[in-house]
Amino acid sequence: MIDLKAARAHPDVVRAAVARKGGEEIFDELMRADAEWRRLQTQVDELRARTKLKGKPTPEQLEELTRAKGELKALEDELERTRAEMHRHWDRVPNPPDVSVPDGLDEEDAVEIKRWGEKRDFPFEPRDHLDIAAAFGWIDTERAVRLSGARFVYRKGDFALTELALYRFALDRLVQKGFEPVLPPVLVREQAMYGTGFLPTDEVNIYRVERDDLYLTGTSEVALAGMHMEEILDAGELPLRYAGYSTCFRREAGAAGKDTRGMFRVHQFDKVEMFSYVRPEASGEEHEFLLAVEEELVQELGIPYRVVNVAAGDLGLSAAKKYDIEAWFPGQGRWREITSTSNTTDFQARRLAIRYRPEQGGPAEVHTLNGTAVTARALIAIVENFQQEDGTVAVPPVLERFGAPSRVGAGG
Repeated sequence: MIDLKAARAHPDVVRAAVARKGGEEIFDELMRADAEWRRLQTQVDELRARTKLKGKPTPEQLEELTRAKGELKALEDELERTRAEMHRHWDRVPNPPDVSVPDGLDEEDAVEIKRWGEKRDFPFEPRDHLDIAAAFGWIDTERAVRLSGARFVYRKGDFALTELALYRFALDRLVQKGFEPVLPPVLVREQAMYGTGFLPTDEVNIYRVERDDLYLTGTSEVALAGMHMEEILDAGELPLRYAGYSTCFRREAGAAGKDTRGMFRVHQFDKVEMFSYVRPEASGEEHEFLLAVEEELVQELGIPYRVVNVAAGDLGLSAAKKYDIEAWFPGQGRWREITSTSNTTDFQARRLAIRYRPEQGGPAEVHTLNGTAVTARALIAIVENFQQEDGTVAVPPVLERFGAPSRVGAGG
């Protein structure tokens, strides 16, 4: 959530910032509810003072005390209702975007800032990943639909081994850079989903296990952020960097008719996720570091890509700034996002009560950042970029030491 003290002190500045994410109306509601809550709090404090008498009260004072207590109870009830309303609005005000974020509302408004690699000049017509996989049975959507419904897939044979090698490769590189590997829970309580900003605004995309009042996470960011909730970290520990590997679950509500072919956008997938806790003054530099790590991984795999600075209106609730890496998919003839990294500043830390103790002064909120190392989207980018005319796929050599074959499909 946003810093309410800063919003009170500079409402016009904060309103103008959140308006870039379409949050001006909910911000106005928050300010109105907050002003009313503070007005009622002053009245409650004054009434409470009137109920504190010294010595033996006179009959007149007793009568006044009874009247004041009745008024106090009614005011306290109204104060609690107003407080709940204020928090309901506060929960929905987005994190103000960084000044370096471009204006705009959707992915078409992102600004390209870099390209790497050359698009391959194919001597044949390149196919997309599902057509390539169909010849060898690497991806089985029909049986997965029969088992689980739409947007689930089986991955089999050397294709499955290559996907697993991809995750092991990413974890190996992250450990070398000082990230601590973590296998986190994928079922979490509401507090963790709320704290990371996925509730209440993104509830439509979340799977909930109602019987146990738990949620399936759509990214290990949730568990890695929740690992230190309600803690005060030592300044000397920072930065803390984690690399989480987990299966992820997303409803993908609102995506009907979009990206339904193959396994680009599915309900269940695996991911290696980076997560950092840093001092506030270090979060900008940390964001560039996470982007650099993502780029190194994609470059080692040899996939052509571009980096875009995501537009303000496409950032989501928590992010103040986000970079996407979009790989070139020759079978589809377009750039498509395979990783992203976000700086959520103090937004998640405030909701999760994660602070650190600076050398001077009292505890303050840390800044948190997250970034995708790899998902299976990198695998299908490999399939499309390194497909051969005979239908096989040349696997990047860096994956062979982690169990991938040198060529998928070479065995027939």
